[in-house]
Amino acid sequence: MAEITLGGNATKTIGQLPEIGATAPDFTLTKNDMSSVSLADYKGKRVVLNIFPSIDTGVCAQSVRTFNEKVAGLDNTEVLCVSRDLPFAQARFCAAEGIKNVHTLSDFNTGAFGQDYGVTIEDGAFAGLHSRAIVVLDEAGKIVYTEQVPEVGQEPQYDGALSALK
Repeated sequence: MAEITLGGNATKTIGQLPEIGATAPDFTLTKNDMSSVSLADYKGKRVVLNIFPSIDTGVCAQSVRTFNEKVAGLDNTEVLCVSRDLPFAQARFCAAEGIKNVHTLSDFNTGAFGQDYGVTIEDGAFAGLHSRAIVVLDEAGKIVYTEQVPEVGQEPQYDGALSALK
């Protein structure tokens, strides 16, 4: 498990992020239109998994905005913003913010993504939600970068994640 903090208070996740060099665990998540999408749908593309607790919090919303801006000109790259928010909330946020360069996906139905990627928060106020983390995959679905953000209230290292795409 990863030891993290939430508002300075110790908490932990159920596991660790997958290792660099490993094949990313497959997943099935829910899109804003309630259809399903899996990792296989992104085969041959570079993928940034921007994982966070809830799009309705300031830092989580900022991470979606920042990745939306930073990936606008990148070829063959998809940013998937994954949380346990309902797809309706994700769609509302994207519409209000003009988000067009990233995809919001929900793990609300089963929580399996959080379990498989080791990011489900085990205890504390955000128990059951995802921790803040980044996982970057190459075109073959291999993990080339990970970041478990140590304090849920901090933004991830955007430049570190994006430099892994080069």
